[in-house]
Amino acid sequence: MFWHRRTVGRVELAFTDRDGGSSEGPWSSLNLGTSNGDVDDLVRRNLELVSEELDVDRLVRMTQVHGAEVAWTDEVAAGEIPVADVLLTDEPGVGVLVRVADCTPIVIVGLDEPVAGVVHCGREGLVKGVVMAAVGSLRERGAEALEAYVGPRACGRCYELPEEMADAVGAVVPEARSTTSWGTPAIDVGAGVMAQLRELGIPATDLGAHECTIEDERFYSYRRQGQDSGRFGAVAVIR
Repeated sequence: MFWHRRTVGRVELAFTDRDGGSSEGPWSSLNLGTSNGDVDDLVRRNLELVSEELDVDRLVRMTQVHGAEVAWTDEVAAGEIPVADVLLTDEPGVGVLVRVADCTPIVIVGLDEPVAGVVHCGREGLVKGVVMAAVGSLRERGAEALEAYVGPRACGRCYELPEEMADAVGAVVPEARSTTSWGTPAIDVGAGVMAQLRELGIPATDLGAHECTIEDERFYSYRRQGQDSGRFGAVAVIR
């Protein structure tokens, strides 16, 4: 169920894999995505399993749109799913969830204030400044000492793009420009995220540096599986 799990100060964080759930077929088995063709009841059960294992009072998730919108859980009504790509909390016991299948999942933890958040960052979010939006919102609430953890994603040697598109990303975030292992244009979103965090002065641990969702079937991958791919995720909760 958990590819990685740790506690940092008052925050527990976890990155899931695709094992230990209820889904079947291409979504087997811990699919956390609700819009990719899987059975709703099975996905609901998978979300419950994660909530139970992490002992959260409420698990809040987002409708992710590859933007830079930020939502705070104290502004989200029970049962509501905000449209955002950053989900932040200062409420103990409330878990925040980001879901991915090749994009980069990020957890940000407050060290001096009890805050935590998750970020969904793909090619578009990287260019639109989703990382900066997350950090800026946390700092607005008084959290200056922050730490980030970056999870598994499509790697820079596999994430092929048309040259014009790859160059456009590289023009905004040069560290993200890459080349595939077969010599074609690519981007490395994870490298771009790490560069932006460094620029913001945020210490970051790249947990997914040696992983690739396209290559490793332990994770879901839209590029490998297509529309029927599931979603794995990252959760953060303040204790």
